Formats: sequence, structure tokens, C-alpha cells
Amino acid sequence: MCGVLTAERRQVILDQLLRDGKVVAVELSSALAVSPDTVRRDLQELAATGLVRRVHGGALPPASGARPYAARREQAPMAKAAIARATCRLLRSGQVILLDAGTTTLEVARHLPTDLHATVVTNSPPIAVVLAEHPSVEVTMLGGRLDKEARATVGAATIEVLRTIRADILVLGVCSLHPDIGITVNDLEESYIKRAMIANAAEVVAVSSVDKLGSAAPFVVGPVEELTHLITERSSSQAQLDLYRSHGVEVVVA
Repeated sequence: MCGVLTAERRQVILDQLLRDGKVVAVELSSALAVSPDTVRRDLQELAATGLVRRVHGGALPPASGARPYAARREQAPMAKAAIARATCRLLRSGQVILLDAGTTTLEVARHLPTDLHATVVTNSPPIAVVLAEHPSVEVTMLGGRLDKEARATVGAATIEVLRTIRADILVLGVCSLHPDIGITVNDLEESYIKRAMIANAAEVVAVSSVDKLGSAAPFVVGPVEELTHLITERSSSQAQLDLYRSHGVEVVVA
């Protein structure tokens, strides 16, 4: 591919990323017949425009969870509802349920069965408001500083309370999930909260749309092995889901 224009070369990189879910810099250098420095510059420019997420040795798809909360709330309502229904089938009366902030977890709150007698602990004001109407769920709202964009409480006060809780199950909102990189998010404080939630739950159920699978964000929460379940859309490919199953995660297709 010697002599191709910069724009054409970068489009080849994006096409391969879409097809394979990752690109490796050394392989790109050989396939495109350009120097490693040229590939590095290409990846830097693509990362600067938000089209890729650079990692050591190459790049991954960027996180989709960086969109504004209001936009994410309106995205893929049918898929989120299906994921929520599948998640609710894992919940039992008598449990202490940690419900993480997020638009998919908000849908889980909306779908909780009316006969569920449980305690829900959440750092999400929108979830707490929805559950105020539930007839038999007790709601504990975690304190802390309100992250207005995420619609979630964060900070040291939130983590301190989480350390006193031993939840039966955590329903974890996902920003990005990659079988090798792990669970990642766009905000450092959010990574601390999710890490504390995972550490204090017996089961960890990640709820994720298909566009978040195979992507990466800047801040690592933990490895995929931290999850007991992944609940995602029916449009996910079996090959893609098998990568998570190979890490011991039970995958549920909604």
C-alpha cells in the first residue's frame, strides 16, 4: 500500500478497527508499508479526534459512554428495556441490591417487579426517585458530591459508606468493557466508586449495550474476571461474547 494518501491510510486503520475490534501498530506498519513513527502519528491524530482509544501497542474502539446523560437516556430504549427485564430475573426478595448509576441501570429500576421485597442501595438520584414509587423496595441513597453530568454521587463520602455495605448483588453500569483491558470508565472518580461497589458485592452483573463491548476508556476499574454476569443485546456476535465467557463470565443475551 505504498504511496497511499494519509486520509486513505487512516481510513484503512478505522476499517480494520471496525472489523477486528483492535489494531496492532507493528502489524499496521507492515501492512501499510510505512514506518512505525507514521503509524504512531496516525493513531495519535485519530485519538485526538475521538475515533480510536490508544493503548500500548495499538488502539481499540473509543468508549461510547462519554455522551451527555440526556442523550444516553434516549438511546436504544428497546434494547435497554430487554436488558433490564433479563437483569430483573436475577434479583430475589430479601437481597441487598447495589444499583449503580447509569441509563441502563435506571431502566432496571423501572422494571423491578412490584412484588420484589428488597433493599436497593444506589448512588443515582434518578434511580432513587423512580424507586420512591415502588411499593415494597426500601431505598438507601448514598451521599457524597453530586456529579451533575453523570447524575451520580461520587467522592470519599460515597466510598466510605460503600465500605460498610455487603451487597448480595451489584448491577453495574458499563462505560466500556474489553476482554483484555477490562472494565474502564471516562472519569477517575467514577472508577473509584465502581471499584468500591465491586469489592462489596457477592455477585457483579454488568449491563451493557453492544456498542460498549470491545471498547476502552482511560481509567481502569478492574479485570473482566471481576464480573459474574454480563447481560447484553441479542445483536452481539457469539464470537464476541465467547471472549467474555472464556474469562469465566456468565453471559445472558436479552
